[in-house]
Amino acid sequence: MAAPALRSLLAALDVWRPAFTRPGFQRGLTVFVGWVLSSGVHAVTEALVVTGISGVHHHEAFHRFFSRGTWDPDVLGKLLFSRLLSLVPPGGALLVAIDDSLAPKKGANVFGISSHLDAVRSTKKRKVFSFGHCWVVLAIVVRLPFSQRSWALPVLFRLYRCKKDSESTGDAHRKKTQLAREMIDVLLSWTDRRIDLTGDAAYCVSTVTEGLPERVVLTGAMRPDAALFAPPAPATKKLRGRPRKYGQRLMTPRQFAEDDEMPWQTCKADLNGKQTTVHFKHLLACWPKVCGLRLLRIVLVRIDHGDLPLRVFFSMDPTLTVAQLLGIYSRRWSIEILFRDLKQLLGFADSSARKKEAVLRTAPFVGLSYTILVLWAVGCRDAIKLAAPPCRPWYKHKRGLSFADILRAARRAAGHEPIRRSPLKVSELRKSTHPRASRQIRLKFAA
Repeated sequence: MAAPALRSLLAALDVWRPAFTRPGFQRGLTVFVGWVLSSGVHAVTEALVVTGISGVHHHEAFHRFFSRGTWDPDVLGKLLFSRLLSLVPPGGALLVAIDDSLAPKKGANVFGISSHLDAVRSTKKRKVFSFGHCWVVLAIVVRLPFSQRSWALPVLFRLYRCKKDSESTGDAHRKKTQLAREMIDVLLSWTDRRIDLTGDAAYCVSTVTEGLPERVVLTGAMRPDAALFAPPAPATKKLRGRPRKYGQRLMTPRQFAEDDEMPWQTCKADLNGKQTTVHFKHLLACWPKVCGLRLLRIVLVRIDHGDLPLRVFFSMDPTLTVAQLLGIYSRRWSIEILFRDLKQLLGFADSSARKKEAVLRTAPFVGLSYTILVLWAVGCRDAIKLAAPPCRPWYKHKRGLSFADILRAARRAAGHEPIRRSPLKVSELRKSTHPRASRQIRLKFAA
């Protein structure tokens, strides 16, 4: 079972072949398999150890794969995107999630490192800042046959750099929202399908929405004090001057929630695979500061538990029902699960790369490897069998597979037939053909 699964895994990696040179693809394949097999801290050198390559090929060649390679992570993302389209119904809309995540990291002379707000460790009263890299990620959200929840599969990455760090190298500072808009434009050049874009309140701003084509529909979170306006009334007679762009000023969402003349309603909504009863109010209005003159469907949701008594959501598609709007936004949570899996299971934040090119390539390579592994699991029956979790009588509510199960299956498949046979003996290490490696080995084992 493991051998066919390994062959299918290597076949899945062939989608990347056009983006590399022949030696580059071989080194990328080695790093990929070693990264998957690594169970502790992930690094290039650790990948060489677990694959049996250390001592046979010099490690600098694999570090140069990231620091001096000619490949572009965006090209890899585009190749994967062409495969991801098979998971979306023909002619259907693409659900896209955008968010950012902090990869904690320390060290001198590391490109792009700075202090960022750690949203995971921070609270409403206490903000925690950490040094590291902040990555803005665009992911395609899909349904998979072996899971009840939605999965976010990343295809584009951008490194956010603070203003001080950008100025230190003479580069123009770009906000996270500007990086997000850049990735949206790249995605628009890849496809002509409708795109249902989701993001939290930080990405529901004019920097992202200004000039978006009609086929991009943003569904996101709104401020409770947002300035709303009624749509412009049709002119009954010709008046002098410029016609009004929008109608009269309306109450804010918070004021609508407190207004007893508009009663609360209830409905059932599918929130990422779970049927939930929702108490809501809804209206049609314009939000000129963010969405211009586009008419929005705005939904106010009453929260009966927690610190936030009210949540406000909107969509640029006014024809959506309340249940549809909330269902689309709830699937945004899959990108948060993605960040957890990347950092805890796949070593997204473990790399010790320092040079600019290596930093800009290593983390995206790891994130795109996540997408490769999930696509492999979707298309390989043997992978699903290897991913079957062990029997746990105390864990009866588990439904479907998680990424930890897929990673376990990949390790079983890749560990069945290593890239190289068992590690070399000392006598064989002395015969290494690489001149620099053989010199180091002779010095180490001279005695």
